[in-house]
Amino acid sequence: MAAEGGGGKEMNEIKTQFTTREGVYKLLAHSEYSRPNRVPFNSQGSNPVKVSFVNVNDQSGNGDRICFNVGRELYFYIYKGVRKAADLSKPIDKRIYKGTQPTCHDFNHLTATAESVSLLVGFSAGQVQLIDPIKKETSKLFNEERLIDKSRVTCVKWVPGSESLFLVSHASGSMYLYNVEHTCGTTAPHYQLLKQGENYSVHTCKSKSTRNPLLKWTVGEGALNEFAFSPDGKFLACVSQDGFLRVFNFDAVELHGTMKSYFGGLLCVCWSPDGKYIVAGGEDDLVTVWSFLDCRVIARGHGHKSWVSVVAFDHYTTSVEESDPMEFSGSDEDFQDQMIHFGRDRANSTQSRLSKRNSTDSRPVSVTYRFGSVGQDTQLCLWDLTEDILFPHLPLSRTRTHTNVMNATSPPAGATVVANTPSNTTNGNNSGASTPGLNSLSTTLPRSNSLPHSAGGGGGTTATANSTNKAGTGGLTSGIMDSAIATGVSKFATLSLHDRKERPHEKDHKRNHSMGHISSKSSDKLNLLTKSKADPAKTLGTLLCPRMEDVPLLEPLICKKIAHERLTVLIFLEDCLVTACQEGFICTWARPGKVGLLSSQNQASSPSGTVV
Repeated sequence: MAAEGGGGKEMNEIKTQFTTREGVYKLLAHSEYSRPNRVPFNSQGSNPVKVSFVNVNDQSGNGDRICFNVGRELYFYIYKGVRKAADLSKPIDKRIYKGTQPTCHDFNHLTATAESVSLLVGFSAGQVQLIDPIKKETSKLFNEERLIDKSRVTCVKWVPGSESLFLVSHASGSMYLYNVEHTCGTTAPHYQLLKQGENYSVHTCKSKSTRNPLLKWTVGEGALNEFAFSPDGKFLACVSQDGFLRVFNFDAVELHGTMKSYFGGLLCVCWSPDGKYIVAGGEDDLVTVWSFLDCRVIARGHGHKSWVSVVAFDHYTTSVEESDPMEFSGSDEDFQDQMIHFGRDRANSTQSRLSKRNSTDSRPVSVTYRFGSVGQDTQLCLWDLTEDILFPHLPLSRTRTHTNVMNATSPPAGATVVANTPSNTTNGNNSGASTPGLNSLSTTLPRSNSLPHSAGGGGGTTATANSTNKAGTGGLTSGIMDSAIATGVSKFATLSLHDRKERPHEKDHKRNHSMGHISSKSSDKLNLLTKSKADPAKTLGTLLCPRMEDVPLLEPLICKKIAHERLTVLIFLEDCLVTACQEGFICTWARPGKVGLLSSQNQASSPSGTVV
């Protein structure tokens, strides 16, 4: 489990730094953004705090701008990040709304300049406002009379590559496509069916002259909680309160694939930088990784103790090596240099290398996707998705049909995890073949600071992670277990053996608003709790929603309590990562090596009360 060792006091202590294999991430107290008075916001009954960034490319070299909502208020500041302290006394723009609250917002990155930015703001009563916080003007209000939709706006985003089209989702389960140039009309729109599919329909607006909305999407049952466009802008991933992830071809208006949560609604979704994987989180306390190409769940991550509110990929730490995999056995400095090199080349190299690689490529590939999640449990989790999960068939393509026989072809250096996948040819037995070099490699690899030390049989995070066969015993030979425990956790041991007998400390796992003890035994009880057209009893155990033991279970690299109130924001930037909590504090965490001299001086003199 991801819980830290030690007593309860240590568990409840709020962290101001954490360590990964890249180095130490530090909270910059002087870079905290909030309402100017810095008073914690009483968040009862208010909408989640959200943050949007834009770069206006001004000549000063400080072109980053930040927008955030707190209660009825909306703020727009120059964002100084890791470079300088935040000056909260001088917002560029501040708005206070009556009768409605901002719920979400999005900048148009295409049209942003130092003199003008286009910011869309969605509201709790259903309206959408287009404002320019630099010119301090409000240009348009959409759905003003609430004739299109009366429910809360859950997500608003500009259509990628467009200066005028934007998409808005509502708690009603509908999504609308708008054009900023068109009006909304003075009467309720009439619709004409354009396309219909399984649990979704798309209508066009029927009128003599072109008016908003251009399209109305009705998706699933209950609220449509969030949507995200793929990096190329061609596909749209939506997550709904009915627990379904639905991925559409946006232009063709066709359903590409679906996935069902283990339990409850899905609240958040994001794409990997190359568009090959989607991560969703929600009320099952899990993060679920879904393959866009294979349309199936490939892993789940278990670290949060309550609902997961945001998931996001870290484009700057995601790395690919096409020939020889990276050796992580060098010094920390060497490793940090390598990772910084990856971060610098991201735009040109990582994304292009990711897109060049295809799933049938049989060459040794070392790929690590880094993503993060924050939740209502006030915890931040970081996760690594590595090739032992993504391509279990590459190093183990021949071992599947044998039991305890090692494949002659050794896998790439570093891929020391034994991943057992269900196979018809194993006759119910899992292939427990270990990898040569496990002892020599693992001892030199750095251990993640947050994983519990494997002392004795209770070590859940061993280097032998598997996805156990339902028909089989799930038995790995004790010798392999011993050697794996003895050699510690390698870079790839972000997995845990999903066997309840091996994990007595699982009982201590606290659950606030959670789904209870995750196991196939409890799944039957869980099924009784949800009644809808898509009966969970029918989806559990299928490709839509595999059982827990049928897919690898990721362990978080780190899992830290970083706030007093539930977390609502996680954004990865080049020099830092940004989090925010419901009290209205937006925190900047400097990446390893990114804390300058100014930062250390400021931190020494800043009052401790500003640290969230």
